[in-house]
Amino acid sequence: QVQLVESGGGLVQAGGSLRLSCAASGRTFSIYDMGWFRQAPGKEREFVAAIAWSGRSTRYAAPVKGRFTISRDNVKNTVYLQMNSLKFEDTALYYCTSRTTILGSYEYWGQGTQVTVSS
Repeated sequence: QVQLVESGGGLVQAGGSLRLSCAASGRTFSIYDMGWFRQAPGKEREFVAAIAWSGRSTRYAAPVKGRFTISRDNVKNTVYLQMNSLKFEDTALYYCTSRTTILGSYEYWGQGTQVTVSS
């Protein structure tokens, strides 16, 4: 199994920045890629960004492309989400997740970290 622990959430004004971290432990050698999802109140959970554990490829949802950057540090087994130019609509509970195959579902999830953007 893989354990994921997020940190870095908080309250920020619109236009500000935050960096989320996700530390992975356990069977990290089995990870194919890691990603971030978010869920706002009353809305479904949605994909934000993902990065291959090899670091060679990244994917972003359209609403965050150009503002968010996902990266990873394989030595620390940690994935980061740098969020710039934050908007009110970025307010959500952000979850870190991982999967073991390119076609598989995201199977491991962290507890989530709250990001609140004030307008």
